Amino acid sequence: MPTKLESKTNELCQAILEEIQTAGIRKRMDTFMADATARGQYESLMTKGQALQEKQHHGQTLDAAEIASFETDREALLKNPIAASFLDAQEEMHAIESTLKKTVAKTIELGRIPLAEDLAEGSCGSGCGCH
Repeated sequence: MPTKLESKTNELCQAILEEIQTAGIRKRMDTFMADATARGQYESLMTKGQALQEKQHHGQTLDAAEIASFETDREALLKNPIAASFLDAQEEMHAIESTLKKTVAKTIELGRIPLAEDLAEGSCGSGCGCH
């Protein structure tokens, strides 16, 4: 027999799935995954970006040709409607996840359901002394 918390968690997960489906997030992600060209562009850009970050992290200078090549590839990726739609869907998924994490963490921290002002960026919540 599931506990009340497990049952409510399952209800929340079902609501999340419905939101993802209704917003078309899953469809856009699946469309991207089925498109080898878009996936290839994305993977290539991510690989180039990681290589540039590593080079920079190790104190090496990035030359203009490397940066220009990355920017050209990034622009091409963003012009691909399937890839652009995937990136938007990815951002929406991250926003949902971030909101959920923040709300649950604030609920535990405050011992109550947080108000909008408790969740506002830059706010530590009431009682912190900065308000």
